[in-house]
Formats: sequence, C-alpha cells, structure tokens
Amino acid sequence: MNIPILFEDNHLLLVEKPINVPVQEDSSGDLDLLTALKDDLKLRYQKPGNVYLGLVHRLDRPVGGVMVFAKTSKAASRLSDMIRRHVIERKYLAVVHGTPNKKRAQLVHYLHKDHRKNKVSAVSPDHPNAKKAVLEYEVLASKKGFSLLSVNLHTGRPHQIRVQLSTIGHPIFGDQKYGEHLTKPGQQIALWAHSIHFEHPVGKEPIEVYSIPPVNDPWDLWELVTNREFAELSTSL
Repeated sequence: MNIPILFEDNHLLLVEKPINVPVQEDSSGDLDLLTALKDDLKLRYQKPGNVYLGLVHRLDRPVGGVMVFAKTSKAASRLSDMIRRHVIERKYLAVVHGTPNKKRAQLVHYLHKDHRKNKVSAVSPDHPNAKKAVLEYEVLASKKGFSLLSVNLHTGRPHQIRVQLSTIGHPIFGDQKYGEHLTKPGQQIALWAHSIHFEHPVGKEPIEVYSIPPVNDPWDLWELVTNREFAELSTSL
C-alpha cells in the first residue's frame, strides 16, 4: 500500500489516506490503514514487539486525504482532547451536484445513525438520539452543473459532510449512499480531506498539512485544484 507521509516526528504521523481503504480493521478483511502504518513503522525503525499508533479521528472508507495519527500515548490523549474541544481545524474539498443558493453558509443539522443500515439521516432536534452537526462551506467555483466547495468541519459526526450536503439538495458527486439517485455505478466519491491545522500537542508549534485530490473526473474540471498554489490558498479560506 502506497501511503504518502506528509509530516512525522517523535509524537505525530500525518499521512495521505488512499481512497477505498478502511481506516481500521473491519468485517471486509481488507488491509486497513492503521495496520499498514504500524507494519511500516515496525519495519522502518526495526521495532521489536507491538508498535503503538493512536487513532484519534476517522475518514469514511471511500474518502482520501489528510489524517493524523499519534505515535505516543501522550500525543493521543492531547489530540483526542483537542478534537473534543473542536480546536483542530479540518478542511475538505467536495464536488457537489448543482450550485448552492448561498456562496458561503453555515449548515446546522441534527443527525441520527441507523447502525443496522450504516446510514445517517437528518432528524428533528428533539429526536432522542440526535446529535448536532455543524459545518461551513464556501463555493469556490461552478462548472457544467457541478460546484467545487471548501468545507470547514466543526463537528465530526459519521458521514456528516455527505449527509448535510445531500440534505440541502446538493449531494456529493459519486456518493453511492447519499446521492444514489444521481450517481452512476462505479463512480468514486469526490470528497477529499484537504488540510488539517492544529497546535502540536507536545511542542506547541503550529502544524499545517494539506493534500491535493487526484487528477481525475470530476476534479479535473478545475485545473487549480491540482496545483500547489491552490492548496496553499484554499487552506486560508
């Protein structure tokens, strides 16, 4: 498994997750990212016995892009606390069907996950199992019936971006679960974990890492998405 390393020190490992790879072991039996990274650390550093690598957040299996792992328990504990306090800034790029009415907006929904179906839906705030989900989006460009969005995630609910954008009538291109009425079989979801920005949990220096989506349909509608200048610009939006 080819896993680009975006940043690494004694406490952190930031990588670009490949698409269609589970983050951790699941019922599919496919090689997962966490196991692959542990094997890589064991090999590179010739570590005997088990290798510690803390999983502090997740990405849906079909989604690629930036992920951070903790190489020490101290870093894992502090990163988990930072995620709970919403002080880790995570931004995504998404290609959606249509163009939202507002160029920039905050979306607030209450989500409920059906674990049996592994599907999330927007429900009323008084639903007994509802969890508040908040994100901000900005429309960066529109072309040929699609729009490129920058998404700033404030909460980390399962399938959150996919459900919220579908709920407002703009499902993500290639989303087989929440945009099935517009998605063709075999299409890859156009959602990418573009950047992550936070204070180093031990050294306290700022860490900012970004990843660029692959150059294929529908990302290739916008040449700017695939260049470094755009990556640096979009992290400041």
